[in-house]
Amino acid sequence: QVQLVESGGGLVQPGGSLRLSCAASGITMDYYAIGWFRQAPGKEREGVSCISSSHGSTYYATSVKGRFTVSSDNANNTVYLHMTSLKLEDTAVYYCAATSLFPAMCSMSHSEYEHWGQGTQVTVAS
Repeated sequence: QVQLVESGGGLVQPGGSLRLSCAASGITMDYYAIGWFRQAPGKEREGVSCISSSHGSTYYATSVKGRFTVSSDNANNTVYLHMTSLKLEDTAVYYCAATSLFPAMCSMSHSEYEHWGQGTQVTVAS
């Protein structure tokens, strides 16, 4: 049984940092890419980042490139999203998801992801 559990969200001031974690079970990281998505109030789900460590692939949305870093600890089946220089517009529920369809491509199409976590709230505010 596949399970993804996000953690690390919370309230942070503009310009601050947070590290989100995605703990995966029931999958072998070598066969999956892990994507990060977010959904802000009143907006559609947005692809943020992706990592396929076995293929050496990462992806960042233009809106977060240079501020967010995705990494993996395959021994512990955990993926991280380190967020810095946070802006008000980064406020959203952040989800991690896993895909085995085309893992080397690090797709940001939500329809290609088979498994989803429950989400963790990130609020950037003074």
